[in-house]
Amino acid sequence: MSGPADRARRAEEAELAKQRLRAVYSELLARAPEDRMQPRLEPVRKVCELLGEPQHAYPVVHLTGTNGKTSTARMIERLLREHNLRTGRFTSPHLHEVTERIGIDGRPLSPEKFVEVYEDVAPYVAMVDGELRRAGEVPITYFEMLAVMAFAAFADAPVDVAVVEVGLGGTWDATNVADATVAVITPISLDHTRMLGDTVAEIAGEKAGILTEGGFLVMAQQPVEAAEVLLAKAVESGSTIAREGLEFGVTSRQVAVGGQLVTVQGLAGTYTDVFLPLHGEHQAHNLAVAIAAVEGFIGNGQQSLSAEVVQEAMADLTSPGRLELVRKSPAVIVDAAHNPAGAQVLVAAMEEAFNFTYLVGVVGVLADKDAGAILDVLEPLLDEVVVTRSTSPRAIPVGVLAEEAVEVFGEDRVHTEERLDDAIVAAADRAEAQGGQTGGVLVTGSVTVAGEARVLLRAPAVDAVERFVQREEPL
Repeated sequence: MSGPADRARRAEEAELAKQRLRAVYSELLARAPEDRMQPRLEPVRKVCELLGEPQHAYPVVHLTGTNGKTSTARMIERLLREHNLRTGRFTSPHLHEVTERIGIDGRPLSPEKFVEVYEDVAPYVAMVDGELRRAGEVPITYFEMLAVMAFAAFADAPVDVAVVEVGLGGTWDATNVADATVAVITPISLDHTRMLGDTVAEIAGEKAGILTEGGFLVMAQQPVEAAEVLLAKAVESGSTIAREGLEFGVTSRQVAVGGQLVTVQGLAGTYTDVFLPLHGEHQAHNLAVAIAAVEGFIGNGQQSLSAEVVQEAMADLTSPGRLELVRKSPAVIVDAAHNPAGAQVLVAAMEEAFNFTYLVGVVGVLADKDAGAILDVLEPLLDEVVVTRSTSPRAIPVGVLAEEAVEVFGEDRVHTEERLDDAIVAAADRAEAQGGQTGGVLVTGSVTVAGEARVLLRAPAVDAVERFVQREEPL
């Protein structure tokens, strides 16, 4: 048994690790931010060459698309882990801590390990930074650095397979220095148009960049113009093609307590009444894509998975910040929908899974998003809306967003709060006053709002939200 001295020592070591992690995170943030993508791969390739090509040390399941990437990546990773494979997972953005982005065997890197990986790769990144500066180019960016760290951490583990989500697009994304054994493309819609193109077809062309020669493509249901581009690129690369709705798909689904029962026709097997502890039809489709991807990886689409493996893998699945009930009485649901397509599936899922008599939205949107279109989609669902913002410097100012909200909802249904904690409390008060025990709050509009709301409601500390939490223990 450990004594007080041992506990004190461990506490001190943990605090030092957190301090070093904060310092490393500050160094990462000092680099070009991830919303300023550099259309290039060569600098990341150079760093990886110096590190001994860690991105080629294991097979990769590579995901791109507009919506559903992270949930699908979590499903794929969980299914692979249930097959007794050691997994790496790289997703973005994070909700709370940057360590969430790089995981081994389903767990984020510890602060100590994250710092260790950073310090291991930093000298090699510094060498490439020097070359870039001498050439008048932007040094390795925040996201490029994280991608290099993920590849290095996976090689060091070592993992049997890495599930890697692109940051933006595909062709020029830093993760594309890896070669996909299986490429997964989730539904494509308009987003990041400034960098990826103004049409769905143009965006699909960018995302098709993750396809590799002779690889395996798993394609979610797509708009016709996106599907045409993706299929043409797949044929050019000689990829095996698996299309949702043709080679695989959801054959039935039924709403259940805490989620849904889903039957999936896979590429090689049928998986009946799988309990998926996530809400929304879109999550059922994500599950079908994930199963097809794992079938493609395990047996090139010719070998079915064990029904027991699928059931076990999904039984404890989580997708934080995706239609997540973080509190009850009044119910508070957090969702990271941050574009019109994401808002559409959110509305459909809310209407199916919940029965609120009065629903108040807490909405904050980032400046590079189509706030007006997001609000348009949310309007029929919400009785009132409290406009706010996250602490992100990219957040739309409350006054500006409120003007757009008034145009959509009308002045009487729009309220403003500069602070997210005050916005949550105001929304909860309105939901309770108008809906009683069947009133609810939906916090959405950006990943940063969703992440900060989860922190406030799960680990409250001060001010208005503390008064709110004192009404009932958090879930």
